[in-house]
Amino acid sequence: MRIGVLGGTFDPPHLGHLRLAQAAIAHLELDEVLLMPAHRNPMKEQAQATARQRLEMTRLLASGHPGLAVSDMEITRGGPSYAVETMAELQMTRQAEYWFLVGADALKGLPDWKQPKKLLRMCRIGVALRWPIIEAQLLGSMPEEFRSAIDLIPMPRADISATEVRDRLSKGKPTSDWIEPEVLTYIREKGLYGTAVQTTNKS
Repeated sequence: MRIGVLGGTFDPPHLGHLRLAQAAIAHLELDEVLLMPAHRNPMKEQAQATARQRLEMTRLLASGHPGLAVSDMEITRGGPSYAVETMAELQMTRQAEYWFLVGADALKGLPDWKQPKKLLRMCRIGVALRWPIIEAQLLGSMPEEFRSAIDLIPMPRADISATEVRDRLSKGKPTSDWIEPEVLTYIREKGLYGTAVQTTNKS
């Protein structure tokens, strides 16, 4: 089995996550991509939605898309979520050939991750390569010992971020091009990110 692991806060999950997962399946010939919401991302501020809400939204994002699955491993484990701990647990419970999937911005911090050399002994790193970033620019800042473990995933430019999605939701701006309808319905039903809570009219 060839499995990709796409971690993150997923606050909320959006079409950028979906497109990266699908591009990884196609380009790296993966059998599956596991979407793995973090309990707490040590690189980011506290999430606005709860862990269980982010997990449910991620399940809604993945629903109906072949090759995608969702794992609650990091949420169940609790505490800060580190890739090296997740990959060690996965290798113990489900032997496979693994890729840890990230965006280009996240790759820059790889040398500062927890035990990055140990991580690279357990998996390869799949990195979204989007215009105008080029391969030389992306890998140029990486130590030589890391470069051989990195596989690039060509993708069209997609200017989507969870921060911008939350901002648009809070201001009532359109987000239909950025998040799945089922995820948007859930957000409105729960009143997340400054949206008004939807109530069912029973009259």
